[in-house]
Amino acid sequence: MAHEIIEGADSLVMNEKDDVATVLRDMTVGESMRYRKGESLETLVLLNPIAFGHKVAITPIKQGADVYKYGDVIGRASQNIEPGEHVHVHNIEGVRGRGDLAHKNKGAQ
Repeated sequence: MAHEIIEGADSLVMNEKDDVATVLRDMTVGESMRYRKGESLETLVLLNPIAFGHKVAITPIKQGADVYKYGDVIGRASQNIEPGEHVHVHNIEGVRGRGDLAHKNKGAQ
């Protein structure tokens, strides 16, 4: 099964395109987190505390890059984000339903 939660898993990645994992319990700085991406079982060390249900970067994300979760864009990085960092409103901005972005894009044409 592609999305099977393995025993002892700390987080969940739903799509191979995802830049983030969702943690399945509160986790602390310096703790090793396990996640499965495709057929590979990966481990990374957390750089921030991550609360249950929050996101952690599993790949480097450059400022201005789209951020993927569930295989879809959930926002854009407002700064560089390193693997192991908490991903939330402090380092990503929403891009859906943003009239201000649509206005900027029209002006650039």
